Amino acid sequence: MNADVSADVSADVSADVNADVVVLGGGAAGLAGAVALARSLRDVVVVDAGEPRNAPAGHAHNVLGREGTAPLDLLAAGRAEARGYGARFLDDRAVTAHRDGTGFTLGLLSGRVVRARRLLLATGLADELPDVPGLRRFWGGSVLHCPFCHGYEVRGQRIGVLGSRPSALHQALMFRQLSPDVTLFVQDLDVPAETAQQYRALGITVREGTVRRVGGTPGDLVVDLDGEDVGVQALVVTPYYRARADLFRQLGGQLATNPMGEFVPTRPGGATDVPGVWAAGNVADPGAMLAASTGAGVMAGAAINGDLITEDARALVARAAV
Repeated sequence: MNADVSADVSADVSADVNADVVVLGGGAAGLAGAVALARSLRDVVVVDAGEPRNAPAGHAHNVLGREGTAPLDLLAAGRAEARGYGARFLDDRAVTAHRDGTGFTLGLLSGRVVRARRLLLATGLADELPDVPGLRRFWGGSVLHCPFCHGYEVRGQRIGVLGSRPSALHQALMFRQLSPDVTLFVQDLDVPAETAQQYRALGITVREGTVRRVGGTPGDLVVDLDGEDVGVQALVVTPYYRARADLFRQLGGQLATNPMGEFVPTRPGGATDVPGVWAAGNVADPGAMLAASTGAGVMAGAAINGDLITEDARALVARAAV
């Protein structure tokens, strides 16, 4: 399977189009939703700008049966599966959205127009890293954030935790499970007395000061702590999760926030407060790992299909009564 998803320049849709459902985003949640809908014989169009959040990572983990597979390979396989059931793809970006009667009209960056009866928002999120020069260079490798996604790969190493947000206090404890050598770099953050006691009992080192930059090479990082170079093999950060939800806002939706970031609030099954719009994956659940996002996409696809079935049945009854 070709790992370069962006190279799959689809000719599935070459002009303006109508569909039962437009899926916005071709990541795990979007593709899983597209498969569920296409298997229900729905006309599905996936609009995907080709910017998966997990592209910097070399491997995906906690994916039963596909452990360690490269994320882009998983997406390529998912595209092939969805297309095999009849889903169509547009390698494009939706930039405008508005309600059109009981459905929606989307304007794409290419100038094309797509109309749909329902929308599945699976656009994911953007990781806003702390404002430290050098972090982005190592992001997805030696700079990481999730102990379950990538912690095993740095087990036993010298691990630093950048304490720029309160959640870093718990991150230090999480990564101590994976390594006896954990250092928390505290800047503008108070460590509660009880937490400090836990750190001492576990041997977690606390260094106070400002991290000015991160340099070195992958697996051998250098943290500049107020001019002092501190060597670590991996550095844990706590990003702010920024939902990719411009289209949701255009449709009148309101985002919610929690300590991790912002997200599209949903009800069970993925329905949002905007009628006709569902959301799944990281855009609705910032902490969802890949497998959870896949499951959410399936459930949202099933819910959308059920909603369309009800609408179609009511329409038939109404016509028969005339």
